[in-house]
Amino acid sequence: MGHAGHSAGVDPAAIADLMERAKALAGEYRRRTGRPLGITGEVAEYEACRLLGLRRAPVRQEGFDAVQETANGTRRLQIKGRVLLPDAKPGQRLSRISLRDEWDAALVVVLTEDFEPVVIYEADRAAISAALTAPGSKSRNQRGQLGLSKFKSIARVAWKRA
Repeated sequence: MGHAGHSAGVDPAAIADLMERAKALAGEYRRRTGRPLGITGEVAEYEACRLLGLRRAPVRQEGFDAVQETANGTRRLQIKGRVLLPDAKPGQRLSRISLRDEWDAALVVVLTEDFEPVVIYEADRAAISAALTAPGSKSRNQRGQLGLSKFKSIARVAWKRA
């Protein structure tokens, strides 16, 4: 077994079997208890890296979860995950997005109740900053939370299941 320091360089294919077992276990746990197991963020990071060819940031890296090498240099990406249950109410919020941290864009990985990716949205920092600082919402302004629908309105689709 490796330790936490090695996780940044782990190829998603090397842990695919573990993630499939964890996703199945989390889905079964939710069905039996009605409660989440709490692995949505980890699954979202794994799926974004696997599907978009990203490299995970070191564990507990402040501000970003993965990096993307582009012709213009390295982009630092925050990754958020959201499981959409069949009976989900509209207006679901994403976890906190901090404008104090250093990052370039954010991804939202939308997952089924079985933790399978459906779509990945990407929005750049400027668009997110404008949305978070727009007057009128305590959850946006004070808590740094955007609704999923608001994020989608300022984002582009980076990946979509066929």
